Amino acid sequence: MASDRKTAHLPGEEGIWLFVIGDMVMFTALFAIMLHYRSKNLEVFGAAHRLLDQRLGLVNTALMLSSSWCVATAVRSARTGRFAATRALLIAAALCGILFACIKYIEWAEKIKVGLNPTTNDFFMFYFALTGIHLVHVVIGTVVLIFLSKTRWAQGARGNTMRNLESGATFWHLVDLLWIVLFALLYLVP
Repeated sequence: MASDRKTAHLPGEEGIWLFVIGDMVMFTALFAIMLHYRSKNLEVFGAAHRLLDQRLGLVNTALMLSSSWCVATAVRSARTGRFAATRALLIAAALCGILFACIKYIEWAEKIKVGLNPTTNDFFMFYFALTGIHLVHVVIGTVVLIFLSKTRWAQGARGNTMRNLESGATFWHLVDLLWIVLFALLYLVP
């Protein structure tokens, strides 16, 4: 019976997990610093928070969650040999990343147009810095997803091919998780 069980493995390369842990530590520190500043300036943070467009933040959240579902389903499709579905799902996830970046650009442009920028106050310093760092992650992840969608799946999802897909998926799920926390801290917490 024990021989029937699949052995658990860490998806992707070990190095991606070191990167993910390091990135999470860095973002946790940044979140803690922001919350410290927030505790010292509740009125400033509350007033600035109300200037964000929660609808755009919610649309971006839906895009990130949808893209993560596409990536997870792409990995499952690759494991079961459905490579056309794998490619389509990776492209769909990359499109979600592109749309996310476009919406973030629109949102930033609207803020800058009315005079809100990183020097306006501490809230907007954190808003632009944290969403900017996250956007860099989105762009990198989107490029990785596009690259993975171009993989030659004819030889199957074995060895390095599957490890690369799992590593890309792991990174993309980190990007999604970071956005969920950012959305909560910036758009939902007054």
